[in-house]
Amino acid sequence: MHPTEGDEVPGFEALLADGETFRATTLSEATGDRGAVLVFFGFVFSAISDNWWRAYERKGWHEFDEVPVYGIGRDGPYGINAFLRGIDSPFSVFADVDGEIADAYDLLVERDGMAGTRTSRRAVFVLDDEGEVQHAWSTDEWIHPVPTEELEEQIESL
Repeated sequence: MHPTEGDEVPGFEALLADGETFRATTLSEATGDRGAVLVFFGFVFSAISDNWWRAYERKGWHEFDEVPVYGIGRDGPYGINAFLRGIDSPFSVFADVDGEIADAYDLLVERDGMAGTRTSRRAVFVLDDEGEVQHAWSTDEWIHPVPTEELEEQIESL
């Protein structure tokens, strides 16, 4: 079962891509003074990912005070950087190339019709500055919208 409210999330280190460069970064290094938001998704360069990340920007998720929002996806850092540049995104994404982060969060699932490909279920975790889950959301539906208003309330309350 993935982490739920009150759980401390598994720490990790992965390459964090920002659209230009990438560097090995731990979750604790990336967490802001008030916390962080982790957005798990499958792959970049899909219409779904393009729409989601543009929607998060339109909603101002890149402007939360001391609560950075990070994606966690299965692509490598070069592909992630190309995607972020292509949509002119202000966000950064952790490269979970082998699915180890998604697996540690119990989110790794096999994708139907994709020849044994495993990706993360869609999920969002709002973390406080200690890495404790304040709000968790996940779905098995690949196109189901994220409940942004509900998540925004939780982020603002950190």
